[in-house]
Amino acid sequence: MTRPLAIAIAGLGTVGAGTVNLLRANADLIAARAGRPIAVTAVSARDRARDRGIPLGGLRWYEDPVALAADPQVDVVVECIGGSDGPAKALVEAAIAAGKHVVTANKALLAVHGAALAEAAEAKGTALAFEASVAGGIPAIKAVREGLAANRIQRVAGILNGTCNYILTTMREQKREFAEVLAEAQKLGYAEADPSFDIDGIDAAHKLAILAALAFGRPVDFPAVHVEGIREVSALDISLAEELGYRIKLLGIAKREEGGISTRVHPCMVPVNAPIARVDGVFNAVVAEGDAVGRVMMEGRGAGAGPTASAVVADLVDIARGRFTPVWGAASAALAPEASLPMDRHVGAYYLRLMVVDRPGVIADVTGVLRDNAISLESMLQRGRAPGEAVPVVLTTHETRESSVRAALARIASLDAVVEKPALIRIESL
Repeated sequence: MTRPLAIAIAGLGTVGAGTVNLLRANADLIAARAGRPIAVTAVSARDRARDRGIPLGGLRWYEDPVALAADPQVDVVVECIGGSDGPAKALVEAAIAAGKHVVTANKALLAVHGAALAEAAEAKGTALAFEASVAGGIPAIKAVREGLAANRIQRVAGILNGTCNYILTTMREQKREFAEVLAEAQKLGYAEADPSFDIDGIDAAHKLAILAALAFGRPVDFPAVHVEGIREVSALDISLAEELGYRIKLLGIAKREEGGISTRVHPCMVPVNAPIARVDGVFNAVVAEGDAVGRVMMEGRGAGAGPTASAVVADLVDIARGRFTPVWGAASAALAPEASLPMDRHVGAYYLRLMVVDRPGVIADVTGVLRDNAISLESMLQRGRAPGEAVPVVLTTHETRESSVRAALARIASLDAVVEKPALIRIESL
């Protein structure tokens, strides 16, 4: 009988425990597809006494996760600790240095340190696999890196954070405000006690940085990603968007443009008839556009024990079969260091919502500012009349430059009749 592939798992939270459970539940199927059994032989976690719903008897237990890298009976280290630094980074570095293959679900680690880790893995001839780091159970990494390898990819984008998608979906369906829905999401376990990484767009930005590196064959560049979250999206904006034929989604978008690559995460208004507009709740979606294949869209669960463990085990099957792909699709020396375009170079259409005192001359003042900044309006909507009180005024623009819109909004916000910070949401045709 072929010797089992011996793996060690660091971190027994949702993903780590889910991986142990899946490997045991589907052991025969996985062995057939891997060409040999895959066996968990060692683990590391902070609390030995905690009940994780899975039997752990017979496994070697390490208090220090980095010690897993020195275990001579381990072939592959699976890192499920999380975080861009600390024990997760130390473990992955130690495992690669020891010549062990690594599987990780850690998008922050790959986004921040992926270039250096890839070079180290290449030098050692080991696999560094990370299918679970982006979009959970959706095989987005393999699709972009391997399935679309013959294509020049022009754009890769998607809904990359299920927490934000759940909040925006619930706000739309139940006509509730952000803070109320966030609190409910935390009670249901869809949002962390500290939800900042999710709702401020950082989690999605980590994933987009990874996808952009794969799509465009360049070193991963997380600092170049423009990041905005969903804290300022209001129920009013969601309602007005629907009235205009749009839905609001937090999207990550990486695009090849003249002069370089743009990478941005922010709320977007997408047409209601666009396939991605119908991806609701905790689901994720990834869209890629290649010169040969055209447009490809994948949708599925972006987090949770089962979907993420599915991606981890898919990487383990590849390693068991000896299928090793360069981390970023090509050797580090072959990656092209293309320029990253700043957000103020972005050109697109915009939704602007102003709260203004309803009195004569206000609209003329606003449109005068837009004219001075060479911004052309596509439509204008004023909801209701309430002389002397604040009313919403909605403007949508033709394509214009981000820097022009920002300059115009700064002037508009200073007008006496504007009573709160103007809302800006970019319109996308994805």
